[in-house]
Amino acid sequence: QIRCQDKSRVGTHREGRSRRRMEYVSLEGLRLDGRRPKETRQIRCQMSVLPNADGSALFEAGNTKVLAAVYGPREAANRSQSLHDRALVQCEFSMASFATGERRRRTKGDRKSVEMGLVIKQALETAMITELLPRSQVDINIQVLQADGGVRAAAINAAVLAIADAGIPLRDTLAACTAGYLDGTPLLDLNYLEEGGGGPEVYVALQPNLNKVVLLQMDNKATVDVFQPVHELAMEGCRVTAGVMREAMLKQTRSLAATRAIEAL
Repeated sequence: QIRCQDKSRVGTHREGRSRRRMEYVSLEGLRLDGRRPKETRQIRCQMSVLPNADGSALFEAGNTKVLAAVYGPREAANRSQSLHDRALVQCEFSMASFATGERRRRTKGDRKSVEMGLVIKQALETAMITELLPRSQVDINIQVLQADGGVRAAAINAAVLAIADAGIPLRDTLAACTAGYLDGTPLLDLNYLEEGGGGPEVYVALQPNLNKVVLLQMDNKATVDVFQPVHELAMEGCRVTAGVMREAMLKQTRSLAATRAIEAL
């Protein structure tokens, strides 16, 4: 059974461990941050966090924090690039210089950020009904405020919430999650230390109602016997994440309905 992390169990397991032979799962079955192998980090969602954007959201998974803003749909800035049958979607991904402990300056448009933005854009376009918005443009800006593993998945989740906040139609909600394999154990929702363990890591983006996988990526090689349980675990993590995101969307909808009801009086 998949569960969200109980903050009371988070301890200091990472302290005092040897970096030469780090044990990612203890004999008691606990991970470095106190979670069980099939347990996600605590997930928090907040929508409409930027008043000047058409849609915005803040998604947090443990210590990973990602902010997304959506501008549009609006008339395409460059008419020569506009599409007559669907909306033009542009996605920009960036990571703040203070997002990690390295404190190194990241230039805008570096190769890794451009590749990440392209992957996220392709995943989002499968969920958006862009055919209803021909000759328009939708700009999606994603900023990583704090990175502690699972950045790719958190960026997709934040962008989906921001798109929904902007009122752009979706075929289905889209949720992403990661899973890996360390110390002979499949692990759900890897943090930064676990991502550096060198084991296989699977990224999955799932449309839960359609049960359709729109993104599947894997870092490091894995046998079929290892890949299958890790992939299934990531799918379950997507469903758990989708449930939390759905609650955030419903909460935002109720808030808007209440605001409009008050304005109508």
